[in-house]
Amino acid sequence: MRILPALLLAAGLAAAQGAPDRGRPYVGYLCAAGGRRGEVVRIVAGGQNLRGARGVIVSGAGVRATVVGTARAPWLLSSDDRGLVARYLRQLARRQMETGGRRGQAPDPPEGMPDLPLLRNPEALTPAELRRVAYEYVDPARRSQLSAQIAETVELEVTIDALAEPGRRELRLRTPAGLSNPVPFEVGTLPESTEREPNDYRTALQPPGEVPCVFNGQVTFKDVDRFRFLAKRGQRLVIEVQARKLVPYVADAVPGWFQATLALFDEAGSEIRFVDDDRFDPDPVLLFEVPFDGFYEIEIRDAIYRGRLDFVYRVTVAERPFVRSMFPLGGRAGAETTARLDGWNLAQKEARLDTAPGGDAIRAAAWMRGELRSNEVAYAVGDLPEAVEERRELAPPVVVNGRIGKAGEVDRFHFGGLRGQEIVAEIRARRLGSPLDSLVQIVDGAGQVVAWNDDHEDRTAGLVTHQADSYVRATLPADGTYAVRVRDAQGRGGPEYAYRLRVGPPQGDFAVVVTPSGINVPAGGIVPITVHAVRRDGYAGEIDLALEGAPEGMALGGARIPAGCDRVRMTISAPPERRGRIEPFVLRVRARATIDGRTVERTAIPADERMQAFGFTHLVPAQDLMVDVLRSGRRAPPMRLATEGPARIPRGGTVEVRVVAPGPPQPDTMEVTYSLDAPPEGVTLAGVRAERQGLVLVLAAEGGKAQAGLAGNLIPEARVEIVPPAQEGADRPRRAAQQRRVVTVTLPAVPFVID
Repeated sequence: MRILPALLLAAGLAAAQGAPDRGRPYVGYLCAAGGRRGEVVRIVAGGQNLRGARGVIVSGAGVRATVVGTARAPWLLSSDDRGLVARYLRQLARRQMETGGRRGQAPDPPEGMPDLPLLRNPEALTPAELRRVAYEYVDPARRSQLSAQIAETVELEVTIDALAEPGRRELRLRTPAGLSNPVPFEVGTLPESTEREPNDYRTALQPPGEVPCVFNGQVTFKDVDRFRFLAKRGQRLVIEVQARKLVPYVADAVPGWFQATLALFDEAGSEIRFVDDDRFDPDPVLLFEVPFDGFYEIEIRDAIYRGRLDFVYRVTVAERPFVRSMFPLGGRAGAETTARLDGWNLAQKEARLDTAPGGDAIRAAAWMRGELRSNEVAYAVGDLPEAVEERRELAPPVVVNGRIGKAGEVDRFHFGGLRGQEIVAEIRARRLGSPLDSLVQIVDGAGQVVAWNDDHEDRTAGLVTHQADSYVRATLPADGTYAVRVRDAQGRGGPEYAYRLRVGPPQGDFAVVVTPSGINVPAGGIVPITVHAVRRDGYAGEIDLALEGAPEGMALGGARIPAGCDRVRMTISAPPERRGRIEPFVLRVRARATIDGRTVERTAIPADERMQAFGFTHLVPAQDLMVDVLRSGRRAPPMRLATEGPARIPRGGTVEVRVVAPGPPQPDTMEVTYSLDAPPEGVTLAGVRAERQGLVLVLAAEGGKAQAGLAGNLIPEARVEIVPPAQEGADRPRRAAQQRRVVTVTLPAVPFVID
């Protein structure tokens, strides 16, 4: 099909220029994944499609970063380059033998040898370090274990202001293809160091740190890392590992994250303690009261002795406040709420929670003691009346703050119900950091179970490794007194097994999640996004979306989630090129629905879809939804649909949809084919024809396959192949093949309904 308006051509060329390999920038890890405020630190970002990285964006205030340089991963060196490196390493080793290990002028590297970070100061390398360099750059076993997803590295210099707010930030790289995904970067308050290989039990250990301190590193292939620190008798140390928190999901590894273990050794080399998790959290925490003055060692490795460049970690060793449990786990919006805290090194046993109206339903708090910052603790804020577990007679709707205080305990709450009445019983515990693996039952007056549930998935809690919270929705069979029973599914209990139980009629609600969290769109162009509706308490109606904070001319195509639909694709169109470039900005997407006569508005949650262990997909939330408008040279508005409202496609028939895209036909050097991206079964693009003002898309619904009543959005695409003009000479076919370019151009989302 040879139809291509000029606007479509320009959008295609912009896409090709913005992403030469048609790949989205991806950052798989940072090492180090944090730094101390008031300091300048050098870190490495590893990922894919990062070539040409020219800027860094860090969320929040007080942190700036610049790109120092880029490099390919060592295992992707050519065989010739590896040969040059091996030859140079032999020269260095020979010089060390001849000089008895004395340091001096290193020999000049062979001509053509690549610039490698580990060989920029060769005269300072010890024999052990030379072996490490050989392993990194030459060893074939090393290359066979690593992933192309982290094949490129970018060195960054990060400047952290002395008054920067401590805590987690998000860092993104800015490349010619746009913004990368966000990765965590921690602003700390303690002295930090980053490992220098080798630092395992076979080698001389690095200089010890003094408590408090933070160690940063990577567990690479066959790697076991050790660090020493000096501690004094009586210190109550919290030794906390951040590993899975830094890289929550790895697509091509099982179990799908770095499962770090933490071992503690005394000065004599005897193992004192070993942990490989913290209750339900894969990242280990060790609480240690120092028995005597001296040096101690911690050992970090993977539980099954794997190793990768993205197995990064931060280990904090300090007498810092560490909250093990909090009660209650939240409060009512606008009501003064004081929580009781339990843990290590706490300067206070009670804390006021921020319950100001209008904020997030799930919030987090941390407390400072001098320069020592506690761990973050999650809590919930809701609109319903609240009660404590001592109140066994309930008047729904209500939220009960309770806990399973000892092993085998069962909490019972009674309420009156009517035949045919719908009742919801929902637990929030694991999502708030409680170890409770809840099991909830609704029982009648005779003790018969009406409904029960153990685990219920919440798609907005994509970082929870075990969706252990319960949700029950039941219709009561008769008038009478009913009870909600709550217990731990594994029969465990204790003061930390806290929960919030909501009991009452269904309160239709929803959340909206937008992926990806970084949108890269050429000026005057269009890109697809995916919107997920997380429906609650049975709400199945329509949800309308709108942009907030967008520049003039930016639009959301297909901005409605149809009734009953949980996932729909939409499009974002960018305004045309302007003299002043639009810098990357934070975009908000507002969602609105009418539920039982009331208007409910929510702000969409930005997230990225991440695969775990080859098959499981999670929505990993981000702090911001960011947009980068790429240069394209287009000064005309993007394509748009000629009419509003959904295209109604009859089963067994067709319907025509017009796309306004003024411009002349394509030149002879263009070949274009049109298709629908991931359409529902039975829906096809039957044809495309050109008109004076754009294109006409012919949509068809196959009678035997298309589902009547199905609604959503269709995403048309044009595959543009740019064919070079004919060339003279014997090498013309080869040169022509090199110059052929293929780009994919997205057209506006087309809302549809199958009649």
